[in-house]
Amino acid sequence: MLVVLFRTLSVFPLPLLHALGAAMGWLVYGLSPSYRKRLRANMAQAGYDAHWRAAVAEAGKAAIELAFVWCANPERVARHATVENWDLVQARLDAGRGIVFLTPHLGCFEMTAQQIALRTALTVMYRPPRQSALKPLVEGARARHNLHLAPANLSGVRILAKTLKSGQPIGLLPDQVPQEGEGVWAPFFGRNAYTMTLPAKLAQLGKADILLVYAERRAHGAGYIVRFVEFDGDLSGTGAEQAAAINRAMEQLIARAPAQYFWSYNRYKQPDGVAGPDSEVAS
Repeated sequence: MLVVLFRTLSVFPLPLLHALGAAMGWLVYGLSPSYRKRLRANMAQAGYDAHWRAAVAEAGKAAIELAFVWCANPERVARHATVENWDLVQARLDAGRGIVFLTPHLGCFEMTAQQIALRTALTVMYRPPRQSALKPLVEGARARHNLHLAPANLSGVRILAKTLKSGQPIGLLPDQVPQEGEGVWAPFFGRNAYTMTLPAKLAQLGKADILLVYAERRAHGAGYIVRFVEFDGDLSGTGAEQAAAINRAMEQLIARAPAQYFWSYNRYKQPDGVAGPDSEVAS
């Protein structure tokens, strides 16, 4: 049913979908106390509580626009995106350097991979959705021309490393909470969050550059602006210092469009088997 619903919604204009999404965002906010509490708490932690009303609507847009991004004709989707600073990418491609694209859950992050893949091959790490009914839809949408999937396991890490060494780019979502043994505690908006160490490791292993990218949602369904941004963090320190540098870069990116971040995500959760940040620091 979800697949049918998504395919049906994809035929509607993006402005209408975003209007429906905004209404849906407020409906979920009103019906779910746990959702409401986490969104407001995370925004307050980051100092963006003044944007909470806009964030409620943007969260609904983020959910419903997936029907458009995943199921609409790729050419139609591409017409709704404007790309800025592609020269940052092209210079590295021309030099034969691998690129680690880091995209937080900001704006329409699904759009970033599609726009990159229109211009060059891209391999992204992929974790199957919890709802098995969505798996064919998600995999079909993400495994398009020039867009390749690497599983979120050791085999996938090897694929990503090999891709970088060949001078090709990869994409990661660095603000996902990793599993036990795959991360360290690092500050994120003033509070320790369990943060993946993989981006820095892969960049160093593949002698690759890190670039930041996000797709900002335009008002009234007018489309998206995909922006590429230089990463100026220092990755010469420990794993914890590297993770902190990447988190700072994510904070700076989120500051560009704070209402469009995925604030309801449980970013500060403690994965099973992982000691809390206080214990980790003490050890």
